[in-house]
Amino acid sequence: MSWRSEYIWIEFIAGSRKTSNFCWAFILFLGSLGFFLVGISSYLDKNLISFFPSQQIPFFPQGIVMSFYGIAGLFISSYLWCTITWNVGSGYDRFDRKEGIVRIFRWGFPGKNRRIFLRFLMKDIQSIRIEVKEGIYARRVLYMEIRGLGDVPLTRTDENLTPREIEQKAAELAYFLRVPIEVF
Repeated sequence: MSWRSEYIWIEFIAGSRKTSNFCWAFILFLGSLGFFLVGISSYLDKNLISFFPSQQIPFFPQGIVMSFYGIAGLFISSYLWCTITWNVGSGYDRFDRKEGIVRIFRWGFPGKNRRIFLRFLMKDIQSIRIEVKEGIYARRVLYMEIRGLGDVPLTRTDENLTPREIEQKAAELAYFLRVPIEVF
């Protein structure tokens, strides 16, 4: 999602609140809760899950291992739910030709550096760079090359853009910023 005018281009960045993250967090929570309840059922020798009799699993070693996997899964699931709640990675890129300034803002994890705010002068932008790695794990990332500071990624590494989409995005941004495009 983006907004453009003659002098300003604002690109909104989706963070952790994606459908796939909700699905994985929910599936992981249910699976790990099931493992944990089966492990506890074997310890208490009571059926906490009605469709799975606890007498079939001895507490040592299977019940302990299932409890451990359940607790580990619950920790990972709570981490995913926290990143979704805090919307880590969301923000915006603002390119302002009138002021000659580029502002990049992202939300991070709570704490001292929760707000990540970068500011560059447009005259320091050397080029827009496309990095393409094909194969099983195809990766297409758009970078902005800043003089003396290196490359700043403009797309998420897990954002699956087609070659046509990333080329079009790079061409439009390079035209707006009046800089060349490099392909690696």
